[in-house]
Amino acid sequence: MKIGVFDSGIGGLTVVKSLLHHQLFEEIIYFGDTARVPYGSKDKNTIIRYAIEAVEFFKNFELDMIVVACNTVSAYALSEMRESATCPVIGVVDAGVLATANALKDKKSNILIIGTKATIASNAYEEGLKKLQFQNLQSTPTPLFVPLVEEEIFDGDILTSTLHHYFKNKKTPDALILGCTHFPLLSKTLQNYFGEKTLLIHSGDAIVEFLEKEFYFSKKYRDPKLKFFASENPDALRKIAQKWLYA
Repeated sequence: MKIGVFDSGIGGLTVVKSLLHHQLFEEIIYFGDTARVPYGSKDKNTIIRYAIEAVEFFKNFELDMIVVACNTVSAYALSEMRESATCPVIGVVDAGVLATANALKDKKSNILIIGTKATIASNAYEEGLKKLQFQNLQSTPTPLFVPLVEEEIFDGDILTSTLHHYFKNKKTPDALILGCTHFPLLSKTLQNYFGEKTLLIHSGDAIVEFLEKEFYFSKKYRDPKLKFFASENPDALRKIAQKWLYA
């Protein structure tokens, strides 16, 4: 089993970490479009064009499937990627919606969705959850979290002030959907901020749950091959991968 993982930058490494932990694939090929990150502030047509270019890149490999780790791309360009691809393409938004539904049995649960401006503007999570009869949905763009993560600021005064800026008037949710693959690196701080009763929905764990439900995996791969590609400075991506994946 060989999988391609696509992200606009480095955030999708959190999805790779979940895939590694569950040992589902023999080989994982990661492509981060680091030259053009972030996608969250770009228009829909640009996001679609970049996403199709990523599919063309993956055609250099014989993949069994592609996982779109970027929430923004999953929200705006999944259908176009599927039309261009020669293998299944799975996005984190659908997986996140299903993971939320599986975890929350009360349709009146308070759910807060955070993500980039583009992901939140797409209403992709809200539409998916409303189809499953969830009623109490809030969404907040939290774009400052992305540069904080990339600066490896995972706690401290700056992050605390940013949390207060975004959430000071928000009711404590029953579930918090981390609608950007950077955000799981802030999980500990977010959990402390909202309290242990708030369930965090993590894109990587949601993808694994979705894959194990929808596909048959005949064996575990204890030592998968990893290949990392980036549209700019691939060596920097590889260094970050070594730090994030094995921390």
